[in-house]
Amino acid sequence: MKKLLIYCLLAPLITVAQTDTTKTETPKKTHWYDNISIRGYTQIRYNRLLETNEKLKNEQGDKSWGEHGGVFIRRMRIILFGQIHERVYFYIQPDFASSASSTVLHMGQLRDAYFDVGIDRKNQFRIRFGQSKVPYGFENMQSSQNRLPLDRNDALNSACSNERDLGAFFYWAPSDVRKLYTHLVNDGLKGSGDYGVFGFGVYNGQTANKPELNNELHMVARLTYPIKIGKQIIEPGIQGYSGNFVMPTDQLSTGVKVVKDRSYFDQRYAATFVLYPQPFGIQAEYNIGKGPEFNKVTDSIEVQDLQGGYITLTYLLKYKKQVIMPFFRGHIYSGGKKHELDARSYDVTEYEAGIEWQPFRNFELTAMYTISERRFEDFKTQNNLQKGSLLRLQAQLNF
Repeated sequence: MKKLLIYCLLAPLITVAQTDTTKTETPKKTHWYDNISIRGYTQIRYNRLLETNEKLKNEQGDKSWGEHGGVFIRRMRIILFGQIHERVYFYIQPDFASSASSTVLHMGQLRDAYFDVGIDRKNQFRIRFGQSKVPYGFENMQSSQNRLPLDRNDALNSACSNERDLGAFFYWAPSDVRKLYTHLVNDGLKGSGDYGVFGFGVYNGQTANKPELNNELHMVARLTYPIKIGKQIIEPGIQGYSGNFVMPTDQLSTGVKVVKDRSYFDQRYAATFVLYPQPFGIQAEYNIGKGPEFNKVTDSIEVQDLQGGYITLTYLLKYKKQVIMPFFRGHIYSGGKKHELDARSYDVTEYEAGIEWQPFRNFELTAMYTISERRFEDFKTQNNLQKGSLLRLQAQLNF
């Protein structure tokens, strides 16, 4: 009788406890927006220290070189990204430090706006749709947040202004290689990011944020593979693209001669070799091809040969939580730049020595001394050879 009485008194409490436990163990429903993340970086520069020639400029890279250059916001990026479905990933990156002209700075402009659709459950095979980087060149793929030299090399970067265009790209990489690509970036080894072991795609060919001007798409293909040899990791690669580039009318001087439809053959091939810095690193690329280039002898834009490349040497030092990376880069380029006025003709020889110091993950300071010799000529500016040197400084915020 006593046991029955105790059970009657405790039964309601036991039932409540069981009910509460059931509620606690119910899995929380997740929504697609729970998987969205935000990150970004900002770069502030000054390029006028120890400057020997204010006429020396680099339109392709940092527009604050030379006369009238001052403290300059080179990039201000805020990135939204996320795996919103097991087979759908999206990435949107605007830049709030774009230059609409030489007199209007810090304008917002779209850099990336794409989504990846996985063909298989592991997303080893995927297709990327939208505006994104064209898979041509390791340094072009490498984020400016991670790159050591302050600007990309002229030789490969002249292939595609801002490295991007509108198109569709197929990428394949095994899951273990995709994890390695992530490791090479997150561990500060200056990786290029995950653009697959093999990439193939079609794109407009007029470069990012520009309308298509013909009915022909460019085609690109890239093959690369990271290989572990003991503690070292090397990554060789090859890539190439082909298409026809149409010179926009707003990029032509009055009087310059062009073909009737302003369309020019545009084709390149490149080879890449990377030894990731553990602690010594090498990064080297070279490309050859044909493209539009201004010819001052005929005052016309013609399809001409181009070639050039670079080599970057690095060393990784870690002291407690600080990271110090001295580096040296030499690069050359001879050819035209289709995205500049009159497909401006270039001969470039440049040497850069610098050091990046990261006292903590959210802040970096880079100092780089540049010795440069640049011939850059268009219809209005001919016989223009500029030589000089300058010390360049950059402070970078990572968040």
